[in-house]
Amino acid sequence: MTDTPITCPKCGAEIPLTEAVSHHLREQLQAEFERQRAALQSALQKREAQLAADQAALDSRSQSLQTEVARQVEAERQRLLADAARRAEDRLGLQLKDLQAQLAEQRSRAQQSQQVELQLRAQARQLEEARDALKLEVARTLDAERHQIADAARAQAVEAERLKLADKDGVIRGLQEQIAALQQRAGQGSMQLQGETLELTLESDLRAAFLYDDLVEVKKGQRGADLTQRVRTANGFDCGLILWEAKRAKIWSADWPEKLKADQRQAAADLAVIVTTCPPAGVRGFGPVDGIWVCEPPFAVAVAAALRQGLIQTAAQRVQQANRAEKAQVLYDHLCSVGFRQHVEAVVESFLALREQLEAEQRAFARQWKEREQQLRKAITHTAMLYGGIQGIAGREALPEIRTLALPDATGSVTTPAA
Repeated sequence: MTDTPITCPKCGAEIPLTEAVSHHLREQLQAEFERQRAALQSALQKREAQLAADQAALDSRSQSLQTEVARQVEAERQRLLADAARRAEDRLGLQLKDLQAQLAEQRSRAQQSQQVELQLRAQARQLEEARDALKLEVARTLDAERHQIADAARAQAVEAERLKLADKDGVIRGLQEQIAALQQRAGQGSMQLQGETLELTLESDLRAAFLYDDLVEVKKGQRGADLTQRVRTANGFDCGLILWEAKRAKIWSADWPEKLKADQRQAAADLAVIVTTCPPAGVRGFGPVDGIWVCEPPFAVAVAAALRQGLIQTAAQRVQQANRAEKAQVLYDHLCSVGFRQHVEAVVESFLALREQLEAEQRAFARQWKEREQQLRKAITHTAMLYGGIQGIAGREALPEIRTLALPDATGSVTTPAA
């Protein structure tokens, strides 16, 4: 794995990161060594000049004093050298550790910034998708509610207009067929004709809405409701029977529910409904009254759809209960079939492929980490070689050992190798 190149600010050349760090460290160490050596040489020259002057002034003193002075001078010189070496060693060790820490910190920050950028991009995409989905859902909801309100208003207007037109058509037909009778019994005939109009309208609406059901009109003079609806599915399955009674009057009669329930028991019907223009108090649109359903004409088809759906679901549950043992056998045969085993094998193969992909990614990351570790060791080795080369030129007294680059002994303390 190659190092990332950097550009030299002076000459503009691209230099590998490891070579740049080593070169920069080498320049700093060489400058520091030159400065310390010059300072030490200057201090030593000054000190030796002072000692020479003191020696010339003390020539008259005894030999014992000369020996003591020489010993003290040598001790002072050794102490100064030791202090200078210790300070240089501590300074170089701190600089090396600081460079290593900076390099590790920069790599960690780069990785963290990449992870943060990936997370931010993923969150931005999720927010964008959620915002688009919310806009679409709000638009759909508004359109649906707008259509529902418009449809309801149109349905009410159409229903009222259709009843008016049906009333007019019925009146015209009745007038043409029974002009004489209507003149004698205008009031009674009008009420009967309006009731027949509501029955015909109800039958027409139910036939148009439920094409698969059997609708039978009860003839005048026969006992029973006005209309029977045999609920059937698309495949002709019988799901139940609904009785319909049409009442167009000005006042609700409490006898209507009892009469319809008697007709329901006689016909063995599942449900019974009264469609009336004068519902009882407490019923608006539709609702249950004394065990039967009562609704206004505009809600007849909606009530029929709800009751019909309940009958279909109940019939389906009965069929499911009846065929449970047979379905259990079919399910057992499916679980023991070759096709089910092949599906399970396909799922297992998918999981195995995912595991192999994960292991390959782990191996790739391990290889990258190993390469980076080798590069770091190479940088430390080259730094030690650089310091050793400078130490070989300047000497161990001018450039002492660095503890982190020295060999430890058996006790764990650092020892200086023999020259």
